[in-house]
Amino acid sequence: MRILIAEDDSILADGLTRSLRNNGYAVDAVSDGIAADSALTAQEFDLLILDLGLPRLSGLEVLGKLRARNSRLPVLILTAADSIEQRVKGLDLGADDYMAKPFSLSELEARVRALARRGVGGGAALLRHGRLVFDQTGRVAMVDNQTLELSAREISLLEILLTRSGRMVSKNQIVDHLCEWGEEVSSNAIEVYVHRLRKKLEPSGVKIATVRGLGYCLERDTSSGQTASH
Repeated sequence: MRILIAEDDSILADGLTRSLRNNGYAVDAVSDGIAADSALTAQEFDLLILDLGLPRLSGLEVLGKLRARNSRLPVLILTAADSIEQRVKGLDLGADDYMAKPFSLSELEARVRALARRGVGGGAALLRHGRLVFDQTGRVAMVDNQTLELSAREISLLEILLTRSGRMVSKNQIVDHLCEWGEEVSSNAIEVYVHRLRKKLEPSGVKIATVRGLGYCLERDTSSGQTASH
């Protein structure tokens, strides 16, 4: 999962970036509204954390432009504690949630998890695929109630494939969701991640099919009519 942070307070932005990376997310950060709008136009993200008090282009303007492009990207806005009017405007423009500064990192992380589920999983906390269960809140994968030992990259890759079960996911899409700006990830590296994840999933009967020259597909679970549940 890839997150964009638009925050001009460098100390806060660095703290958020470190915290979210430690939770296994790919994180990019910008410090002004024009840079945020450019990034959102050129790149696909899974979540935007948006400070409303950005220079050059306000957070409200960034949000307005984003929704004008018919983007449904989940947006968590950050505001000063006393700016109730801005919060209301942000929610009216299509923000999904807000937090008033100062806030606790643990609460922000919980809000991020909730918005991420809403964006890709329809709000379901658990994604099921045959004997495999993926907990999006705890970011843990289990087979028959036994936890799989997965790296942060493997967990993110599994989440991408699960939320697109039965559909082909290209290598470019995987790179876009797994990697941050300036991070060089080759096609061979993606193949290695897929190979490692495939081997760990084999005992569960979950199969990752290779669509030659195009990408990968998590074969649809035919044992159940559902792939996600609360």
